[in-house]
Amino acid sequence: MTQPESPVILSHTSAGVRTLTLNRPDKLNAANDALLLMLTAELQAADADNAVRVVVITGAGRGFCAGQDLGDVSGRDMTFTEHLNHTYNPLIRTIRGLSKPVITAVNGVAAGAGASLALSGDIRLWAQSASLIEVFSNIALVPDSGSTWFLPRLVGYHRAFALMALADRVRADDALKYGLCEEILADEGFADAVQAYAERLASRPAHALKLTKQALNAAMTSTLDAALDLEAELQQLAGDHWEHEEGVTAFKAKRAPEFVRAATEPE
Repeated sequence: MTQPESPVILSHTSAGVRTLTLNRPDKLNAANDALLLMLTAELQAADADNAVRVVVITGAGRGFCAGQDLGDVSGRDMTFTEHLNHTYNPLIRTIRGLSKPVITAVNGVAAGAGASLALSGDIRLWAQSASLIEVFSNIALVPDSGSTWFLPRLVGYHRAFALMALADRVRADDALKYGLCEEILADEGFADAVQAYAERLASRPAHALKLTKQALNAAMTSTLDAALDLEAELQQLAGDHWEHEEGVTAFKAKRAPEFVRAATEPE
C-alpha cells in the first residue's frame, strides 16, 4: 500500500505563533512549485487568522532551504521570468506585505533563493550551524527572489557584490556581524528558543507593529519628507486604537500592559 506523501509545508499554531515548516528534508528543503505556492497560501491564511500574531518560517531536518530544486524545472516549457513571477516573487511580496511580523528561523543552510527567503523576514534568527550562500553565480545566474534588494541594504553594495560574485558561504558569527541576523541561538533546543522569542513578540501590540512594518517598508524607498508624512498619518491610527489607551493606562498604573485580547473581543 502506497503511503500518502507528507505535505510540503507543515503548519502548527501555539500561543499566537503560526510556525510554517518547509518539509522536504531529504532535499534540504529545496523549493519546488508545490512548496512555494503552498507557503504563499499558508502565509495568506495566517494573515487572515485573528488568532495568529506572529509567523515563523523554518525548515525541517538539517537545512533551511537549499534554493530551487533544479530537477523540478528541468525541461519545463516556462521562461525564468515566468517562473519567478509565478512562484518566488508572489511569495516574497506576501512576506513583506504581511500585516504580522514574520520570523525566518534559519536552522541550516540557506542557499540561492533560500538565502533570499532567509533575508526576507522582519526578524532573522539563526542556529549556530546555519549558513547562507548566494550561490547563483555558480550556475551563471543572477541573484533573484529579492536578494539584490535585501542584501546590499544589510551589508552594503561592495560586500553584497563580493558575496554574490564569489558565492562564499557566510556562517553564523559573520552573519551576526554583517547584520544578516538579529540573534544566534544554540542548535540544541533551537525550535524551542525560536518559539519563546516569537511568543515574546506575540505579546507586543499587534496593531502598532502592523503600522510599524508598513512605515518601515515605505521608508526603505521613500524620501525623509514622505516618511515624516506617513509617520504622522500612521501615528494617528495608532493613537486612536485601544492598544494605545491600554499602554498609557498600564504605564500610569505601573503594571505590564495587556496587548492580547481574548478571541471574542474585538481588536
